[in-house]
Amino acid sequence: MLRIGICDDEAGARLKLRAQLERLLDKRAVQGQFYEFSSGEGLLAWLDKHMGEIDLVFLDIEMGGINGMETAKALRRRSDSLQLVFVTGYTDYVFDGYSVGALGYVMKPPQAGQLDGVLSRALAAQFQEADKVFLCRNTDGMFRLPKRSILYFYSDRRQVVCVTGTREIAFYAKLDEVAQQVGPSFVRIHQRYLVRAGAVDRVEGNTVMVGGRALPISRSYQSEALAALARAMLEE
Repeated sequence: MLRIGICDDEAGARLKLRAQLERLLDKRAVQGQFYEFSSGEGLLAWLDKHMGEIDLVFLDIEMGGINGMETAKALRRRSDSLQLVFVTGYTDYVFDGYSVGALGYVMKPPQAGQLDGVLSRALAAQFQEADKVFLCRNTDGMFRLPKRSILYFYSDRRQVVCVTGTREIAFYAKLDEVAQQVGPSFVRIHQRYLVRAGAVDRVEGNTVMVGGRALPISRSYQSEALAALARAMLEE
């Protein structure tokens, strides 16, 4: 699945771009999920509450309020993994895109060939980043979270909660299964806690400090956890 945001202050432009993208994804047998925004302010406000829920954003540069380039800079401050594509009627902005790591530009009116090339690059980048992200799903949808944004996981009855610097996401799973998915950069310190070694600020006795929170190291995990934390923190 490719989750796509379209940000343009013209409803007709959003509708046309979405229709073209849906046809191209259908030809590739790739499922698409779309989110539409009429302003950069609206996109940024939504993303602050839904970080990790969009893979690719098409940004119109010439919008009222904050324009597409300003929006892109604000998006990049929030995430360095979000893929950005500018939609514009002018070539003047092409070189500005390098400063925000844009995936590409699409000239108005968008042509199928241009869009198909962008989708190819977006899907290829998504595949290359697969081992750097953690995927989980709950009733709100699918989340693709960069592992480096995750502080720790904890189990809560039948659910696991993923804690990042800005939010918590609960989903049904077992902590043992999550540990296998995320790999050795995450260390089990307790039956209920799995922490990213690089997020650990310090170890104090039987606790680790992560994101300003003290998490317990259980006696049964202590020796193995401390050794694994030391190794992982050196390697990260």
